[in-house]
Amino acid sequence: MTDFNELPELATSLGAFKASAISVDQISFDATLRKACEVNYCGNYGKNWMCPPDIGGIDDLIESAKRYKYALVFQTVSNLLDSFDVEGMEEALRKHREVTAKIGEALRQRGCGDMLELSAGGCTLCQPCAKRTGEPCRHPGQAVPSLEAYGMYVAKMASLCGMNYINGKNTVTYFGAFLVK
Repeated sequence: MTDFNELPELATSLGAFKASAISVDQISFDATLRKACEVNYCGNYGKNWMCPPDIGGIDDLIESAKRYKYALVFQTVSNLLDSFDVEGMEEALRKHREVTAKIGEALRQRGCGDMLELSAGGCTLCQPCAKRTGEPCRHPGQAVPSLEAYGMYVAKMASLCGMNYINGKNTVTYFGAFLVK
C-alpha cells in the first residue's frame, strides 16, 4: 500500500477541495448524533438501507468504525446561486459522489482493499432505494452509509483536519471519508 500520508494529495488531484489523513482514534464519535437523523430532515430515516434505523445500532457502528486505523477525510465545495439553490445542492452532491468514487478506486488500486467508505447523506446508489419498495439492498457491497450514521461528529473532524465546515456564502460543502486498516 502507498504511504497513507501521501493520500490527501491524491484525493485533491482527483477533485477533492481539501483532504487530510488522520488516525481514527482522533475522530469524535457521538451516539447522540443519531437523534439528528431521527428528526428526518432529509426524508431518508427508515427509507434507506444505509440510514438509521436500518443501518444498525449506533453503538455497534461506532465500534466497527473504531476497528480501522486511519481515515482519509476529504471535502468538496461547490458554489450555489443562493442559499435556496436546491438543484445546485443536488448537482454538488452528484459531483461529490463522483469524486468519492474516483478516490475509492484509486485507493483500491493502491492496495487499500479493506475499507469503510462513508459519505455525505444517505446512499443514492439506487433510485429509489430498495428499502422504499420493500426489497433487500440491491448492492450491499457498494452501498455507502453516511458519516453521521456512524456517529461521526463531522464539524469537529473538519476542524481537526484543518478544513472549514462551512466555506462561505452561497457554497455547499460535503464531506467523505475512507477508513482503512
